[in-house]
Amino acid sequence: MGAFTEKQEALVSSSFEAFKQNIPHLSILFYTSILEKAPAAKGLFSFLKDSDGVPHDNPKLKAHAEKVFELTRDSAAQLLAKGGVVLPDAISKHLGSVHVQKGVTDPQFAVVKDALLKTIKEAVGDKWSEELSTAWEIAYDELAAVIKKAMS
Repeated sequence: MGAFTEKQEALVSSSFEAFKQNIPHLSILFYTSILEKAPAAKGLFSFLKDSDGVPHDNPKLKAHAEKVFELTRDSAAQLLAKGGVVLPDAISKHLGSVHVQKGVTDPQFAVVKDALLKTIKEAVGDKWSEELSTAWEIAYDELAAVIKKAMS
């Protein structure tokens, strides 16, 4: 992978702002996309486990979605500034242990990535492009690599 560019960081940043404008709707789309691809993933999320489908008014669901997108946006900023993603130890350990505890596997990281891209595509509408998609993919993959490392 070449260096993460200012343009890529700007694309991620502006589309994250678009996502934030509509978190209630987009967080539901995000989890619906995950469950369409991987119905068994329902058991991995405390806020989905006991509900029928994706709950429409669960603050934990919105907060978790926002965190996933926020961490990915932060990863893009770090890739530009530092050339890599570094999470503070406490966050890294926490994310590692939570993902281990839930038994999250590589294919599940891929499912979440697809859902993330689908959600951003919905958020930005006709501003969607291959370049925008690639920028989010790189930022997500680098973040996922850090979490996977913390899991081992």
